Amino acid sequence: MDSGALKRTWSIAAGLGDDVPLYFYSHLFAHHPELREMFPVAMGAQRDKLFAALGHIISHVDRIDDVGEFVRQLGRDHRRFSVIPEHYSMVGSSFLATLQRFVGAEWTDAVAKDWAQAYGIIAKVMVIAAEDASDETPPWWEGEVTAVDRRSLDVAVLQVRLPQDFTYVPGQSVAVEVPALPRTWRYLSPANAPRPDGTVEFHVQLVPGGLFSTAAVRKTSPGDVIRVGAPVGEQLTADGGRDLLLVAGGTGLAPLSAVLDGVAARWRQDGSGPRVDLFHGARVPWNLYDEARLADLAAREPWFSFHPVVSDDATFPGYRGWVGAAAASHPSAAGRLALVCGSGAMVSHTVGELVGAGVPRGDIRYEDYTGVEDNSSPTGEEQLEGTR
Repeated sequence: MDSGALKRTWSIAAGLGDDVPLYFYSHLFAHHPELREMFPVAMGAQRDKLFAALGHIISHVDRIDDVGEFVRQLGRDHRRFSVIPEHYSMVGSSFLATLQRFVGAEWTDAVAKDWAQAYGIIAKVMVIAAEDASDETPPWWEGEVTAVDRRSLDVAVLQVRLPQDFTYVPGQSVAVEVPALPRTWRYLSPANAPRPDGTVEFHVQLVPGGLFSTAAVRKTSPGDVIRVGAPVGEQLTADGGRDLLLVAGGTGLAPLSAVLDGVAARWRQDGSGPRVDLFHGARVPWNLYDEARLADLAAREPWFSFHPVVSDDATFPGYRGWVGAAAASHPSAAGRLALVCGSGAMVSHTVGELVGAGVPRGDIRYEDYTGVEDNSSPTGEEQLEGTR
């Protein structure tokens, strides 16, 4: 298999703009109209994602040992769409037909054979992972919304009661579907450690024009039943007893709040645990939506310090500027495990600041959501809909 040819031809298709994924979906739904109901009614946010993800993964099939767990998780996660093995063949045929149409003279018989072989490898890994997961867990859990609390101008906290068999580790994320927007799933992070009563908090930022955030914040009410997928992610889970530096932008606070909750439980139970400094960045003070609770915890617990950071208000009496710079300049940055969560721009800036301050790269962890970035400033307050 010529991995160079796969990457080269994928680069050609990926650089041709919206016409390529548009043709892919048109081909798929024309040949298999029964698949249309598996996708969101509004395809604007979805259109590029599946095609781009397939191309990126398949063209890097030579790195299957590196990306294998990601591909397996993708297969497990697609159970929530009721995907069966036959569907992979349907999607694969339309994917290859799209490449053939747009790659041009580079699409030789050898290239076609390599793409088909690579797709078969990836699809097999996903199917087997989904089959194995079905033996242990359902494709989703249903949870009842018990409260919707508008914490700030654009952030709401959804309280949800989930079944006792739903388990996760603080710092993980789950795909969520709300009844007002069926077949549209977005990843959110539980903002608390697991509780005996099964209740979970989700922080959702209202994005202007965002379909999911509008449905979750403005059209979801107590008593509604939402669907929650299996938990994913491991980079933001704090195992071991190392002291922590938590750096959050906007609703990137959610998974780090869950980690903090888990540390607090450890201190209550054992009387000892990691020391934690948490930096939370926002553009303006009123978007520090959990400031009161965090400040109260810091006032009561000697092992925890809270540092709010504001970028766009020169009158703010605390840290001003970008949250990553504030965290990197603080003495707590030295010798700790740093967990970072926010927009792509915020994470990139924060990692650069921490490395520049002498924090070893191996001591900085964040989830790599490839392709899920925005162009906002590195405060992390503005994020793409559905990100943490």
